[in-house]
Amino acid sequence: MRRREFIKALGATAAGWPLGAGAQTQPDQLRVETASPTAQGQPPALTESQSDALNTYNNAVDDFKSILGQRRAQINSNRGLPNLPGQALYLARINMMSAYKDLTDALPSKIGRPNKFGIPPAYFDADSEPLIDEYRTLFDIMEAPPANAQNSDTPFRDVVDLGIAIAQAKGLDATNAEAAGRISLGLFFAETNGKQNVGNARSNTYKGSLQTGPSEDRSGQKEWAAIKKSIRAFDPALSARDEMEEARVGNLDHRLNHWTAVRDALVSAHADLFPQIPAIVNTLADPIDQMKLFELIQIIPTPTRAAVKSGNLTNYKISDPRIMGYVRNNSIFTFGQADRARKSATFREILDAMWLFNNKFERAISKFNEIRVRR
Repeated sequence: MRRREFIKALGATAAGWPLGAGAQTQPDQLRVETASPTAQGQPPALTESQSDALNTYNNAVDDFKSILGQRRAQINSNRGLPNLPGQALYLARINMMSAYKDLTDALPSKIGRPNKFGIPPAYFDADSEPLIDEYRTLFDIMEAPPANAQNSDTPFRDVVDLGIAIAQAKGLDATNAEAAGRISLGLFFAETNGKQNVGNARSNTYKGSLQTGPSEDRSGQKEWAAIKKSIRAFDPALSARDEMEEARVGNLDHRLNHWTAVRDALVSAHADLFPQIPAIVNTLADPIDQMKLFELIQIIPTPTRAAVKSGNLTNYKISDPRIMGYVRNNSIFTFGQADRARKSATFREILDAMWLFNNKFERAISKFNEIRVRR
């Protein structure tokens, strides 16, 4: 098992939450109350377990609002932030959603209207949307790229071009190489919401457009050196761009240059699996499922590679408590007591449970289609 599996579980970026900036919280409008009296009289009294679930949820909302307010006050007053300032926010958000799932399990009548984030209503109260808007806004501030980061004017196309070129260098035909480009763009959205050169408010190890650590970036540089000659032969324009970015980044951390960060991450973590894309596409026809599988390389690389090699990908089962813990720490099987009680899961079940990534991957596919037309 790779070290990344453990550190990624503890230090993942706020990715896994497909949200944009929005309004401030409205603290007095988000508490869930018992049903109002009707013309026919009072509603049935809650059982003790239902009342406990309701109180637990309301307390979780209060806790989330409290830490949101604390971080906002620290930022607005230019006070120093604690180490890993996003971790408490992340855990409070997880606890709120988890408590809500327990509440709706105990009281199905509490399942409300659809929310703008596309989260299943049983897991999220749409009245809490302003809290999540503020959550995402704070993460955008805390994870803003450093002043010396080197942006690209074409960040999305860069990811697609690099994914396609690396896949072709690994022997894929044009159709499957295009799938690699689409999958690569999905990873960019999954890891950073499509923002380049970001930091990480939950980790001191990972940073950049694909959230890699120093060792992964060094490995990626070596892997790129091994294939860049072959890429030059069939894509001299991309090779010229690469040489320009290499000169530009100089001795700076490669993860602070969008091009080199994406390039090194893809060849380090994913290129060796690109030759399996034809078989993966045959097994997982849905492009979102394909993206989810490669995102699992970011989260649990060793079991995911084993599943791909098994010849029975969707039915490959994970039962190691450590691996299930890493999955939960990335917002999969983590909401509610029933999910947390799971001791094993097949890859089909894991992919289905990654619904929090759906919005990001849908955006990636839309952006990829735009790029494909221009190409």
